[in-house]
Amino acid sequence: MGITKRHIHPEQANKLADYAKILSNPARISILNYIGDCNGCLCKDISTYIKLSQPTTSQHLQVIKRAGLLKSKIEGKSQYYRIHVDKLNELKDLFQEFFLTTEAKCC
Repeated sequence: MGITKRHIHPEQANKLADYAKILSNPARISILNYIGDCNGCLCKDISTYIKLSQPTTSQHLQVIKRAGLLKSKIEGKSQYYRIHVDKLNELKDLFQEFFLTTEAKCC
């Protein structure tokens, strides 16, 4: 694998790219949409809704959680996921600023 050059780009560009990686997978978008509709979702419920196996869904959940877009709470043997609203707002703001800036420069 090649050497990344993240250090030559602004932090904001790196964050935007990281969020774009999360949103580049339709299963992850479906997961975020589903979790946004509930106040704490179990992996098995999410996997049933998006029609993927529970292990696959769990892997996607971990990727999204590492990016900071999910919070989780363990109750007994169950782990409940919910949207990390502050991070979701950060994602929204980064994308909005990117599009506004790019549009202003090109048009």
